[in-house]
Amino acid sequence: MPLKASIFFYRALIGIASLAITATAYASCLGDNTSAKTYKVYIVPQLPAAQLYARWATLLEQVGKDAGQCFELVVPNSIPQFEIDLQSGNADFAYMNPYHLVMSQRDSKYIPLVASTELLSGVLAVRHDSKVNSIRDLNDQKIAFPAPNAFAASLLIRATLAKEGIKFDPVYVKSHSNVYRSVVRGDMIAGGGIQSTYDAEPEELKSQLRILMETKGFHPHPFAAHPRIPADIQQRVQASFLKIAKTQAGEKLLDDAQLSKPRVVTYESDYQPLETLDLGKFVVNSAY
Repeated sequence: MPLKASIFFYRALIGIASLAITATAYASCLGDNTSAKTYKVYIVPQLPAAQLYARWATLLEQVGKDAGQCFELVVPNSIPQFEIDLQSGNADFAYMNPYHLVMSQRDSKYIPLVASTELLSGVLAVRHDSKVNSIRDLNDQKIAFPAPNAFAASLLIRATLAKEGIKFDPVYVKSHSNVYRSVVRGDMIAGGGIQSTYDAEPEELKSQLRILMETKGFHPHPFAAHPRIPADIQQRVQASFLKIAKTQAGEKLLDDAQLSKPRVVTYESDYQPLETLDLGKFVVNSAY
């Protein structure tokens, strides 16, 4: 199947699945059905909702059963909407980008529980046949990003380009998947993402891209709890992620959710250093 046709077919399937998810899946309890309370788990929408639900539902089902908790999985329709939900404290638990955690310290003060041991870096992709061979070639060009405040896929890359004196027109296309497809179609000369979402794309699409630049690596997306969640429940959820990582099946679930080889993290030791990156000037205020 030609690439454009396969992308169209892929989008159609995602759209149909997303409608089904909106109607039914978010209302179900993932985990312990006997739990007296249901906690809302928000996932930052780096990928289409159907993909994220498929990646997270089984994992949260296992975490919930181990921790004796019931979860409702919520994937907002955009990263800015996710930020609004964080600021409002709508999420009991959330999987967020590192800078979202930093921004949340101004109000809701989410507490990171676990994160992958693999570092997070931004990647800037161009078409495989592009004549762009240096970031200097991007001057005065349109570049796609998933959202203004996506940490590695947007903030780090935009900061790097600005530091090098590259002037460009950022275009925000809502998800990492949309970024890569906009570059393949030729709508944008380049696009920002992260290695894990790039790797998750079909080989047919990746063969049409190449990585022009990669940023420095930082501690990755944390799974965090709102401070209103009782400490003992936070600890149970944290312990459950670590327990799941000890089985082969659990490793696969965590890999799919971009929580490979999880470890315990704290704000002070793992994320507070991000405050010194001076990324605030690149933040677009959708919620914060």
